[in-house]
Amino acid sequence: MSTRKTDTHGPTLLAMSTVNRNALVTALSRSGWKVVGARGFDNPVDRLGEVGAAGVVIDLRDDGVAALATIRALAGQASVLAIVPGRDIKWITAAIDAGATHYLTTPFPQTELAQAVRLLVTERPRGRAVAADGAGVILEGTRATGEIERRLKAGRVSALLIAATRFEAVNAAYGREVGDELLGAVAQRIATTVRDIDPTATVARVAGAEFAVLVGPGTGRSVADDVCARIDRPFMVGGHFVSIGCRIGVVENKAGEDAAELMRRASAALAEARLSDTSTIHAIGAEDNGEALFDATLESDLRNAIEHDQIEVLFQPQIDISSGYVVGVEALARWRHPTLGDLGAGTLFAVAARSEYLVTLSNHVQRRALQIASGWPSGLGVLRLSINVTANDIAAPGFAETFLATVEASAFDPHRLTVEITESGLIDNLGIAAATFAQLRAAGVRVAIDDFGTGYSSLAWLKSLPLDYLKIDKDLAQDIAGSVRDRVVVRGVIDMARSLGLSVIAEGVETQEQLDLLAAEGCNYYQGFLFAAPLSVDDLIVRLTIG
Repeated sequence: MSTRKTDTHGPTLLAMSTVNRNALVTALSRSGWKVVGARGFDNPVDRLGEVGAAGVVIDLRDDGVAALATIRALAGQASVLAIVPGRDIKWITAAIDAGATHYLTTPFPQTELAQAVRLLVTERPRGRAVAADGAGVILEGTRATGEIERRLKAGRVSALLIAATRFEAVNAAYGREVGDELLGAVAQRIATTVRDIDPTATVARVAGAEFAVLVGPGTGRSVADDVCARIDRPFMVGGHFVSIGCRIGVVENKAGEDAAELMRRASAALAEARLSDTSTIHAIGAEDNGEALFDATLESDLRNAIEHDQIEVLFQPQIDISSGYVVGVEALARWRHPTLGDLGAGTLFAVAARSEYLVTLSNHVQRRALQIASGWPSGLGVLRLSINVTANDIAAPGFAETFLATVEASAFDPHRLTVEITESGLIDNLGIAAATFAQLRAAGVRVAIDDFGTGYSSLAWLKSLPLDYLKIDKDLAQDIAGSVRDRVVVRGVIDMARSLGLSVIAEGVETQEQLDLLAAEGCNYYQGFLFAAPLSVDDLIVRLTIG
């Protein structure tokens, strides 16, 4: 039996690896490229010139960062694809800092390797790494926020917020596995479309089936038209042809606008696109806040949702860092809006704050959380429950008495309850807050300052308030791995809390590196996507049973 040799074409590639060299050469050759393997990382530049290679594929899993730096320093315009382990931002940053022009995260299928090499040999280096795989092109979490902030500081942009429609129907019809495959295909199609138009574009997945795209100023509408046309074409996933659509909000950024404000206005534009019967794209200018229709619609819908008990309460686990055990959960609101999709607590309370429903919404979420928690199975009976209260709650006459009456009616043990209030909400009502907290603590309820480090931190205020916990704001917790300065700030917060006899909870923890650094600094508890997203009660039970 004869074996058909793979046809090779195009420029030669130099594959550099120690442990995985043969496997890397084989994988590249299977994609049809001419490949020469280097023995280890010795004399990489000599080897590059010897074979006349137009590009280098280097496996950083074998400690190839030093060789990568040498190649970039001496090899001029050679394009370099770095293979980095997993999606660890530490490795990606090391690859970029050492001079990689492209990177590919593991694990990857053969098709993504082929696409990565195609980009490697057809694109000139542009001074920053090009993400070659679906996971790398589509930024998430703090990487997405950081890149958006960087682009905004660099100048004017057009921003697109893209929502895939009919996605939930595919999940329901074919299952979550097919839905996940579809989501990846949508992400890749968006990235490919956008990058063909603007090679410097930023593409980020922001939530569920929603993606944010930043392109050059004034180009947003034309890019949106192309994205819609591409997404309207059928997808082949899980052996099925499926058709979906999209809605897109387009905005031009304002001078001095940060990522949060830009995305808020993009959300408003997307909401109007979703509500439109005539267009799938809605664009607003730099001076348009896009709030009128968005707020008016949401306020009416929110009132109806509260009246009909349509606001869900999810629970995010809180973990003892020293033992690894889940010791509590924070109750978080979510609303599955019939046309706008999932809306989190931030959007809910922002809309409520601009209407007369803020106290109503807050009371509703508190009451529902207590009702649900009081019916937990025995396996969850040791967990603490954290509930958020607002500055308006604290300022309301008789809040402590009313809240404790609600707790008593729910039959939930107040000694397993914590109330959390954001730091900025205390400023104008410090005396009232101190008296209210004292009443709650006398009944067994513990008190936490939420989002500590983002408002008007004052040691004097903390000394005057009866508290039990400080919650480190997620931005501080996530930045701890970014620089020595960030770590010093977190260390200062933890040391201050310890000196006041307070425990510390870090929220928004997404990576093992962040957790390890927080543990080294003496943080007591954490919550975040590293362990689990906010969960329904059923999912919480499953997670704690198998976790």
